[in-house]
Amino acid sequence: MQELTLAVIGIDFPNTDGSNCRSEAMMTLPGEPIELIPEPTNKHDSNAIAVMSPRGVQLGYINAERAPYSGGRMARGEKD
Repeated sequence: MQELTLAVIGIDFPNTDGSNCRSEAMMTLPGEPIELIPEPTNKHDSNAIAVMSPRGVQLGYINAERAPYSGGRMARGEKD
């Protein structure tokens, strides 16, 4: 599997459910699987992609410059 490194932004903002992004990021170990969830109805950016921890807690978002590229790969079903 090809490795892809992406910056996660918004880690200092609280989640709408009250969970803490930074705390969750500190509990996420290197190599743990994360989930990327496109948010086409996001009011700030229709290309937004949420980054979720292995426990289902949001860590932040892929930065706006990389989200269209990553979203395109996801839409094409690319896994690596």
